[in-house]
Amino acid sequence: MNHAIILPIVLPLISGALLLLLHRAGKGFKRAFSLLATLALIPIGAALVLLAGDGELRVYALGNWSPPFGIILLLDRLSALMVLLTAVLAGFAALYACAGEDERAPNFHALFQFQLAGINGAFLTGDLFNLFVFFEILLIASYGLLVYANGAARARAGMHYVVLNLLGSAFFLIGVGTLYGLLGTLNMADLAARVGSAGPDSAPVIAAAGFLLLVVFGLKAAILPLYFWLPRTYAAASAPVAALFAIMTKVGLYAILRVFTLIFGSEAGELSLYAHDWLWWLALLTLAASGIGALAARTLQEMIAYLLLISVGSLLAVFALGSRAGLGAGLYYLLHSTLVCGGLFLLADLLSRQRGEMAGALQVGPTLRQPMLLGGLFFIGALAVAGMPPLSGFLGKLLMLRSAGAGSAALELWSLLLVTSLVAIVTLSRAGNRLFWRNNGKPAEGPRTDPLRLAATLGLLLSSVVLVLVAQPLQAYLDAAAAQLLDLAPYLRIVEGGEA
Repeated sequence: MNHAIILPIVLPLISGALLLLLHRAGKGFKRAFSLLATLALIPIGAALVLLAGDGELRVYALGNWSPPFGIILLLDRLSALMVLLTAVLAGFAALYACAGEDERAPNFHALFQFQLAGINGAFLTGDLFNLFVFFEILLIASYGLLVYANGAARARAGMHYVVLNLLGSAFFLIGVGTLYGLLGTLNMADLAARVGSAGPDSAPVIAAAGFLLLVVFGLKAAILPLYFWLPRTYAAASAPVAALFAIMTKVGLYAILRVFTLIFGSEAGELSLYAHDWLWWLALLTLAASGIGALAARTLQEMIAYLLLISVGSLLAVFALGSRAGLGAGLYYLLHSTLVCGGLFLLADLLSRQRGEMAGALQVGPTLRQPMLLGGLFFIGALAVAGMPPLSGFLGKLLMLRSAGAGSAALELWSLLLVTSLVAIVTLSRAGNRLFWRNNGKPAEGPRTDPLRLAATLGLLLSSVVLVLVAQPLQAYLDAAAAQLLDLAPYLRIVEGGEA
């Protein structure tokens, strides 16, 4: 048994526990320990990507109980890729936090590690109840990370976030309990086999349970009409927390992709792909509403949150197409949007610090201490997130548009994707004009950008360039991941006693 599969969960769990036990240790020690533990996830994630690259499904049976009787972790190309993406994003977010963002919370780094354990567990689990458990771990940690600093805005946003997610957790348990009561299993591969053979009497109830799961995952992914909590929550969070939260919507999208491709996929009989029509229209409505929200945003952080929501709608649309080309293109865009939006949240904090009381308000304010440096970073981020050449956003959107094929679906996707790209250009141009070109003549109130924060921000924004440079081999891997996800036979063999 390859124990590397469980390392992305065990390492942050042990690190978080040790940081709690050593909470009286010096600030420097806790920062160094947390940063090293986070950075160690990058080579682990890279090793898992290489391991999964041969196309074989690998099952890690906890307690050595054979599936479907025990809890399993499942490694395929998609889960390995998401673990590596989380590690890279978290590494830069932790580096930024070590520059001083963690000072107001004694247990910031412990919570950070626990959230990483929950996120990685959600990506690696092959059991639906365990998915609920890991959701709760990452959510409980995110509650503390969101409200660790004083302030009415964070308290309000935190309260809304907690209440909505508690409601989502209740729906999740009802859906999971219903499926278990009807089918007698929560192993995802076993559920896929049993849903396909379910009788007509139980099919409507199974569909209702699946719809509850769609509501829960839609809340996590922030899909219309369940996205209203996200802009204010992300805008109120501290910069490294907001950057890490960029992966949170992708956890919801991953859960939708995993559950409604495997359990309710092509082998689900009369329930085959029953949610895809819902996903398509929800995606288009999310795109439209997010574009309007970006135009109406009053702060830089809120605008970036809406741009993140535009990426959620775009990804959900190509996932709903259900084609290999659409999934591969969407996965490339997922990597791009997560890293670039994380970098923009960090950049927004750098700008807010130099603007003093004006902070991130999209109004004419004082001159900046480093307008050329911050303006250059903003220009890179704006080009990338708006989908302008030659950065990865352009390539990702081009791949998604090509994957739409012909017909009414292509017309709808092309129209909304191009319009929201135009909206992003307009909103970013307006923000850049008010932040850099116009000022009220007053000197900057905040300090110059320190090297640690600058390195973390630059690292995430330049990931757009890296994604272009490695586009050919990366796209080949993503296309293979999409093909593996759509080929359900190896997943079903997991519970048939055969080799995956």
